[in-house]
Amino acid sequence: MRKLLILPIILLFLSCNLNRPEALKEGVWRAELQVSETEVLPFNFEVTSRDAFKIFNAEEVIMVTDITYSNDTVVFKAPVFEGYIEAVSKDDVLKGSYIKESLGRVVPFTATFGTKTRFDIGNNAPIANVTGHWETVFSPNTEADSYIAKGIFKQDGTKVTGTFRTTTGDYRYLEGVMDGNMMKLSTFDGAHAFLFTAEVNDSTMNGTFYSGNHWKEPFVAKKNDGYELPNANDLTFLNEGYDALEFTFPDADGKQISLSDERYKDKVVVVQIMGTWCPNCLDESKYYAEFYKNNAEKDIEFIALAFEYAKSEEKAFSSIKRLKDDVGIPYPILLAQYGTSSKTKAQEKLPMLNHVLSYPTSIFIDKKGKVRKIHTGFNGPATGAKYIEFKTEFTGFIEELLGE
Repeated sequence: MRKLLILPIILLFLSCNLNRPEALKEGVWRAELQVSETEVLPFNFEVTSRDAFKIFNAEEVIMVTDITYSNDTVVFKAPVFEGYIEAVSKDDVLKGSYIKESLGRVVPFTATFGTKTRFDIGNNAPIANVTGHWETVFSPNTEADSYIAKGIFKQDGTKVTGTFRTTTGDYRYLEGVMDGNMMKLSTFDGAHAFLFTAEVNDSTMNGTFYSGNHWKEPFVAKKNDGYELPNANDLTFLNEGYDALEFTFPDADGKQISLSDERYKDKVVVVQIMGTWCPNCLDESKYYAEFYKNNAEKDIEFIALAFEYAKSEEKAFSSIKRLKDDVGIPYPILLAQYGTSSKTKAQEKLPMLNHVLSYPTSIFIDKKGKVRKIHTGFNGPATGAKYIEFKTEFTGFIEELLGE
């Protein structure tokens, strides 16, 4: 009788294993996102096991463990962000789409196993070297859309790494090549898919920036190692008649939180204007979470105000929870807005500010409740020396406020 019971169990076990979807082959893959009819955005990832792989962008390594298999289809999602890739696997090739449901965006995706190169350059030797700083204007000659930036690049042979800094943040870790006189750079982090191509002549660039397949714009740049962007502490300020910040927004439990709450009295407070969809906000949140944990005994608090494009309050709080869990953020993140990430709408929620120019923006409040400084944007780890400079300035100013 016992043998009769064991046999069906063994058969069921074998049947489940036979029907279990085949995992992606372990090793390096080269992926492409079709951002226009003629341009693809490449990036590399390495499958290390059935349930884990790494995405590479220059020095950045993103560990992906949110992976599901169903028959011949694989779906994977990078940490924190909403976007995901869904693709069919066949003969060491993946074909599918990169999808951001809340924004209705779909980008064609393919990947091939065993290819380690990021950009194909053939036998074209570089005839320019872009190492250094570049004074940059995106969408030049268009008053409404034009904005300035600073390119920071390092070239080693054909390989180029670096980023563009703007007044509102940076484009994070870019990696690519010099192909003859063409510079090609890309990054993919699960939230944003960026491709930059530029023709380099002498000390000038003329290029195009692609953000997924929904946006592209021209840019021009000239070599200028002495170029600096405006001071990030001077771009956002309180309107006349205000010296304090006021707000009341809900947390995930529905509790209304205000700066006037007992938790924030007689303490230095950093208010972070952010969104869970924003890579610069993620970089900043990682730094703030670490700083808060390392200074828990001091009279300092952090509080984040999330401006989410998720279509419902439930989805917005789900994104907030995912960010808090993935990064380990110990301070409150309140839902200030959902359904849009409009900066104009955000400013309506905080009318004491002259504008909300950037996600993220940090507001520094002293122990008496007065706003002492507003820092627009965030220079993350991809900016190198600028990131170190920010950390030094941040810790110094916090210690100054704590000592008052």
